[in-house]
Amino acid sequence: MIILAEKFIKMKIIGLTGGIGAGKTAVARLIEKAGYPVYYSDDRAKEIVTDDEALREKIKAVLGEEAYDEEGNYNRKYVAEQVFNDAKLLEELNGVIHPAVKRDFEKWVGEQVADFGFKETALLFELGLDKSCYKSLLVTAEECIRMKRVMDRDGKTYREVEKIMQKQMPEKEKIERADLIIYNNGNLETLEKEVENTLKKLN
Repeated sequence: MIILAEKFIKMKIIGLTGGIGAGKTAVARLIEKAGYPVYYSDDRAKEIVTDDEALREKIKAVLGEEAYDEEGNYNRKYVAEQVFNDAKLLEELNGVIHPAVKRDFEKWVGEQVADFGFKETALLFELGLDKSCYKSLLVTAEECIRMKRVMDRDGKTYREVEKIMQKQMPEKEKIERADLIIYNNGNLETLEKEVENTLKKLN
């Protein structure tokens, strides 16, 4: 019985984050490819806001019926427009979405059998989620590189990307708070080596 108990020690959670254009998702895919389970908080949140009926009603209470279209799909464009320049409204929205994501994450953790698992989330430090993680891993890159990636990927203008970046936690502060850092300034081959070296540091 003691041997079995030791085998199923609670999985250690590594919080994985990165600002827009840093390559957080690319790193998450490489970590998953290496055999580690990854929970994609941002992707799951997009699913939960539509699938969770109780959450839908709470979101409507915050943003109104327009938060969903006639087919019942989450109206991301409308929601983004409402909260982009309204910090209080964004805080209210996060206040109903994040508890639902937390419950979903806890369920996911219970289904895993691994020494380490990764929780990918854009707001790891902003929401203080790093405090409940074993370690934090930041994916970062030079601002000009991040800027170009987002402009090429999303078709946004320099000013549009700049506004988004200005609303995120300063990169310097994230670097100071992170336990592990992956610098994604090069090509995919370089990134793969960075990820491989970082995974070797887990203990």
